[in-house]
Amino acid sequence: MSNTNRYKAILERIFIDRFTQGATEIQFTMADYKPIADALQIELPENPADIVYSQRYRALSIPSILATQPDGYEWTIEGRGKSKYAFKLGEAVRIEPNSFLACVKIPDSTPEIIAAYALTDEQALLAKVRYNRLIDIFLSVTAYSLQNHLRTFVKDYGQIEVDELYVAVDRSGRQFIIPVQAKKRKDKLSVVQTRQDMLLCENRFPDLICRAISAQFMPDNLIAMFELGSEDGRTVIQQERHYRLSPANKINKADLERYRSAGD
Repeated sequence: MSNTNRYKAILERIFIDRFTQGATEIQFTMADYKPIADALQIELPENPADIVYSQRYRALSIPSILATQPDGYEWTIEGRGKSKYAFKLGEAVRIEPNSFLACVKIPDSTPEIIAAYALTDEQALLAKVRYNRLIDIFLSVTAYSLQNHLRTFVKDYGQIEVDELYVAVDRSGRQFIIPVQAKKRKDKLSVVQTRQDMLLCENRFPDLICRAISAQFMPDNLIAMFELGSEDGRTVIQQERHYRLSPANKINKADLERYRSAGD
């Protein structure tokens, strides 16, 4: 049995054993893994946290769990403290690029050596966002990368990992904390990751304004940028832009005229 299938089998058993009709939250802990793994004759991974991580930031893909979802709702896995988690039923939110949205061409400032040696698509995307100052352009701020792949612990939630964290200031002097989530082309942007990013900023940077960003590679060298927020307890898309990193000689007079007349 592959690692992915082992992890799914353990999570499925936890869910099925505790699910009742009408439930909206099912709590569990890492201590629950061992007896279930023994009963299923499954070997636990060296790092038990991988079991939740395999599904936590992606749409759940366990058919028996999906079958219990009412229309318009979905189960996600959220933290509830150290080694504590919960299946949480909430309104389904899809963060997907709008294929009909116009794109803006940006002169590509990515150093060629960075493009050549980026180890993963997500690292490449974060690098392109950073070197082309797409956070600054998208949010109309001056932004600085503070740390990438930050792992930390938030009380009553658990361990959190942020792909990259920026600080920024605007022309009025307002200061911002900007968590960035990066996904390769075939992955889905995660509402759970967005919520945890905002929770981290609320706890660790209470004096700064949090603006949560998600970025995703699209076909034809496009990068989709989303600003996400919270409204009545729901995660919502506040704005979306698409940028194409282009050689300077591929940005023509017609492009410049279109941008000049478009304004904000």
